[in-house]
Amino acid sequence: MITTILTAATIYVATGIDYLVILILLFSQIKKGQEIHIWIGKYVGTIIVIGASLLVSLGVANLIPQQWVIGLLGLLPIYLGIKIWIKGEQDEDESNILSLFSSGRFNQLFLTVTFIVLSSSADDFSIYVPYFTTLNGTEIIVSIIVFLIMIGVLLYVGYRLAHLEFVSEKIEKYERWIVPIVFIGLGIYIMYENGTFNALFSFLF
Repeated sequence: MITTILTAATIYVATGIDYLVILILLFSQIKKGQEIHIWIGKYVGTIIVIGASLLVSLGVANLIPQQWVIGLLGLLPIYLGIKIWIKGEQDEDESNILSLFSSGRFNQLFLTVTFIVLSSSADDFSIYVPYFTTLNGTEIIVSIIVFLIMIGVLLYVGYRLAHLEFVSEKIEKYERWIVPIVFIGLGIYIMYENGTFNALFSFLF
């Protein structure tokens, strides 16, 4: 049991740590009281990934599309990065640069976080599927519980780091450049890692 817990925790840290920078940026930009939107979006996105991986590992269904198709979700952070950059150029009030994330509309922020999680999930699938195939029923349940706990830990760490004074000051000072660069870079990385550029190139030429 202890081995299962430690293994599951290690696997989640290895696959989830990539989201930490994104979580820090999101938590640093939202209004007070909107943290729950990020929590729910992160949980929903990760649960979808875990659930799909489990079903595939059990042979119930092949729910995972071709890897390059998953990479198309990288267009979302690219779009967000460009939109934030354009808005930052047009808006003199820096507090409004990320109104996309602080508009107070639940669906917008919730879906944004969920899709960002899903768009970065290709590596998670490649680890979760073979991992679940090695477990029995009890171990699967324990692992999922550990994953759910670790999601909360990662979110809490991201929230706390975002509110450290020196971190929040740096982000606030350079947010007009940091946020678009991170999101556009994330989108390009997702598409590159999933072979989306090569697939699209082969279709066109």
